[in-house]
Amino acid sequence: MATEPLLSQLTDALRCLPGVGPKSAQRMALYLLERNREGGMQLSSVLAEAMQRIGRCRQCRDLTELEVCAICANPRRDSSLLCVVESPVDVLAIEQATAYQGLYFVLLGRLSPLDGIGPAELGLDQLAERLAKNPPAELIIATNPTVEGEATSYYLQRMAKAHTIRITRIAHGVPLGGELEYTDHSTLAHAFGSRLLID
Repeated sequence: MATEPLLSQLTDALRCLPGVGPKSAQRMALYLLERNREGGMQLSSVLAEAMQRIGRCRQCRDLTELEVCAICANPRRDSSLLCVVESPVDVLAIEQATAYQGLYFVLLGRLSPLDGIGPAELGLDQLAERLAKNPPAELIIATNPTVEGEATSYYLQRMAKAHTIRITRIAHGVPLGGELEYTDHSTLAHAFGSRLLID
């Protein structure tokens, strides 16, 4: 039985990346082999090291090389604020776009019984333990405005209420600079239903 040629193996391996189909993977593989072998070697080396060394923070479950990530270990962060997000990319987005100085808890997904994702898969037992031992003054729910995200938000609200923690939810609606006539119906309905009182 003949083994698959290395070029085919490389192309197939590149297809594990999101949004990379057969043609894109083939283009990447050929580019690395024809024009940038040094870059390919560096990519290979860093990728292998990252897969070995990057794990999860034992407090917030974000990606880190350390046992406790830099955010959780920073004494200047406000431990009275805890923001619950779906994925590490959400942490990056909040850190880059806001002045938030609290802590995080990363669910690594959202409740989706049809996909077999329940509270145990999201580490909600770990979050419940954290809320019981060291409850924050405010729990900020920053799940996405999808059906699963809203179900997860509702579950988190019930958890926080059991510990009498103040609960807030990030706002969703019309984007800054957007025009109402071009906003989709569900976003506009959500924004209208979540309107705030102006003093």
